[in-house]
Amino acid sequence: MTDPAALTVTIVDGYVDEPAHFGVPPYISTYPRYVAGALVDAGVPHESITYHTIDGLRAENRRWRDVEDADLLVYVGGMTVPGNYVGGTPAEPDEVRRIAWTADGTSLMGGPVRFGVGDENEGASEPERDDLDFDFLAGADVEAAVFDLVTNGLDGFDPRYRTMEESSRWAREGAFIVEQHPNHPDYLIAEIETGRGCAYRCSFCTEPLYGDPSFREPGAVVGEVDALADHGVAHFRLGRQADILAYGGDGEAPNPDALRELYTGIREVAPDLETLHLDNMNPITVVEWPELAREGIRIIAEHNTPGDTAAFGVESADPAVQTDNNLNVTAEEALEAVRIVNEEGGFRPGTRSEATGSERASGDSREHGEEPGTVPSTDDTAGRGLPKLLPGINLVHGLKGETSETFEHNKRFLKRILDEGLMIRRVNIRQVMAFPGTEMDATGAEIAHDHKKQFQQYKREVRETIDNPMLKRVAPPGTILEDVHLEYHQDGKTFGRQLGTYPLLVGIPGERELGSTIDVAITDHGYRSVTGVPYPLDLNAASMDELEALPGVGSQTAGNVIVGRPYDSPPDVEGVDFDAFTTIG
Repeated sequence: MTDPAALTVTIVDGYVDEPAHFGVPPYISTYPRYVAGALVDAGVPHESITYHTIDGLRAENRRWRDVEDADLLVYVGGMTVPGNYVGGTPAEPDEVRRIAWTADGTSLMGGPVRFGVGDENEGASEPERDDLDFDFLAGADVEAAVFDLVTNGLDGFDPRYRTMEESSRWAREGAFIVEQHPNHPDYLIAEIETGRGCAYRCSFCTEPLYGDPSFREPGAVVGEVDALADHGVAHFRLGRQADILAYGGDGEAPNPDALRELYTGIREVAPDLETLHLDNMNPITVVEWPELAREGIRIIAEHNTPGDTAAFGVESADPAVQTDNNLNVTAEEALEAVRIVNEEGGFRPGTRSEATGSERASGDSREHGEEPGTVPSTDDTAGRGLPKLLPGINLVHGLKGETSETFEHNKRFLKRILDEGLMIRRVNIRQVMAFPGTEMDATGAEIAHDHKKQFQQYKREVRETIDNPMLKRVAPPGTILEDVHLEYHQDGKTFGRQLGTYPLLVGIPGERELGSTIDVAITDHGYRSVTGVPYPLDLNAASMDELEALPGVGSQTAGNVIVGRPYDSPPDVEGVDFDAFTTIG
């Protein structure tokens, strides 16, 4: 019998990406934290637990010794949705094999990798993983497997799901592991689980495999945030749930009281938090219970931080696809849900504070602030940030019943949102991944493959005709993005993002120190990214490239500005609002 107190354990984070769960840096998922908590609960000392990300192993070869020498090696990873990543690169299958081959001790793998991983690192393939060579595969919750394996002296375990009591206990006890993440403390956002499972059964989704909705108590979630804050985390995302509005209720109807207890509790234990965002919100909840939903959205928008996104799983605007895949919201209902979130959460910080009490209660931001999509031209940054809470739209292609007309249905739906003057933070378009246990498993990716050429053309059209004008509406020139973390250089520019849900990628002229943080004023827009300059820009020190990035300033005007320096006040140039972007240093 192996004594838990004598064990050394190494956790390797290969990163996860699930419909309701982010884990690629700058996010840290629940998995490694819960695994660490389960280990401590089973009797393993804190100091005997080592945590590495896959990027950390790539960066320093010496870290592989921790993989080799550990009595127990735990690998967590797996992608069940496709994505492009900036902050980290998910583990490739060959790297996962190397981890298993390197480990001299007992090895266990778990997380969404259990749903399958192929040679191209796509999910929903090779579900048996016969060639990955781990001693154990966690067929259910990896943290429960770890607890039982250690408790059983490393002799084995029966696959099972953890209880809510266990998850809450392990969440607090495993919070210490964040200090071993290479992004800690400044560029790390902790994914927080409020519950799991789903009341609905969309054909392609893996979330129903967890069963009907079950929720953690507000006090348990708040306790986890408290523990993480004690270990230096200031950024949080309530992303691990199918529908934030259904939190604390029956899994379908909104429960504003539970949301109020959750959000006020988080603000009390982490008063200095810098990010509080969410992810999934079911549009059918918004339209089926509009008054309760409005109250819940107002509570969220009161306590969150700007730039928050409520991802709507619309999936398809085609009625035939909706019927064939058990989708629960029509295009008309989704449009109404977009309207409601715009009305309750689409204000910019600083505008609602000027409202009367009755106006705040009504949530009608249009009566007491700027029209959606506009930014006041003022030196004061109040009202110049991103909207507090906007919907995002998720669309999935390759579902049963899809035809060429499906693409037209989706484009018409998105165009209606644009034409009504509404705002959505982003449109996420992806092709389906068919997993064992879901209805789409029988259909597979055949439809997606047949429509691949049309899919690519349609995706480009949406980027050009919807994404670009929508981005200009959501973040017009002069919008200020605070605390942009600078991540990489490309083509003479520096690119960075804020921490949060679906943050904007912003390109800044010149090569600046990576890892630093600056405020940026937006000057121009691409399809999915923006251009900006440091805010405020010192007019007497700005480079030619920075000046040319300002709206209305071309190379000739920028040259004239430089020649005319120094200034005591901004020059008077027709069509150029220097006051919105610059200062005099």
